[in-house]
Amino acid sequence: MKKNILIVDDSALMRRVLCDIINTDSTFQATDVCKDGLEAYERLKTTHYDAVLLDVNMPRMDGLELLKKLQKDNIKATVIMVSTATVKEAKVTMLAFELGAVDFVTKPTNIIEAKGEAFKKSLLSVLSAVLKTQSIVRSMKPQTEPVQVFSHDKPGIPVKSVPSNGNRLIALACSTGGPKALQSIIPYLPKNLNAPIVLVQHMPEGFTKSMADRLNELSKISVKEAEEGDILQKGWVYVAPGGKHMEVVKTADGRHKITFNDMPAIGGLKPCANITYQSLTKSGYDEIVCVVLTGMGADGTKGILALEKEKPIYVIAQNAQTCVVYGMPKAIYEAGVVDEVVPLTEVASTIIKRVGVQ
Repeated sequence: MKKNILIVDDSALMRRVLCDIINTDSTFQATDVCKDGLEAYERLKTTHYDAVLLDVNMPRMDGLELLKKLQKDNIKATVIMVSTATVKEAKVTMLAFELGAVDFVTKPTNIIEAKGEAFKKSLLSVLSAVLKTQSIVRSMKPQTEPVQVFSHDKPGIPVKSVPSNGNRLIALACSTGGPKALQSIIPYLPKNLNAPIVLVQHMPEGFTKSMADRLNELSKISVKEAEEGDILQKGWVYVAPGGKHMEVVKTADGRHKITFNDMPAIGGLKPCANITYQSLTKSGYDEIVCVVLTGMGADGTKGILALEKEKPIYVIAQNAQTCVVYGMPKAIYEAGVVDEVVPLTEVASTIIKRVGVQ
């Protein structure tokens, strides 16, 4: 049976383009279209859709207002935002995650790009990943406790003990569903966390700064979009900018700084978590705490496996039940190097337990 998709956009041309793209895939059908949030709200009160593609700026009721209304009235919907990479819309998209949106797709700036293969591939891959994972998760039994995983998944070998002291770095990677997941982690970390955090979220240029700024507003810990030459400090989160691969290098005085390389996108990803993890093989940290969250694909696994050969690592993976897309955590789990699998609500406390506070 095909998945039913609701399209909400004030542009008749964009509605047609989205319908055409969705209907080319045998697993989806564009069941209904609405020209604004008010019209969509009336539909959603009486009709269930497998997913909703939601524009940001619309007359009468915009995307954000619709999400607020759905949340207030407890109307469940799997919402994927379709927004341009302008500063204003990027900020609104970040707020949309707080109101229940699960992911976003960057809207092309012109009709030629909208009808191109790149946008089609991006839209269908996000839809497929989100709906496939949700179907799998619905078939699972709910879990309320963290799942303890033995080191290298070998029975009888206890989880690695926490070093009594040492210089640690947290390296976090996420993709689809990541912006929403991060709002359940970063704001719950203390400002005196005893380690810096480098964070790779698959996002285009423009969105990463808005995400970093919003997380900084919500958090006690300091969050910023990383800049060339930033010296890593404990109690800070450095977000890889969209369109740049982020590396961590050791300085002559023993500190660590952010640098970027201009390699092409890897598997369509820029930033790519594998590059960040691989750069840490030459770092001076005593332990790298690797955190892998929701996201399609397997980015991070290759880099963490390379890192394990050179440095002590501790790997925390988000569990399937709380992932929007159980791809990246699944890949690292199957690689056999995960130390703990935990639900999203336990990720922050697991990080704190591992690295401590100053």
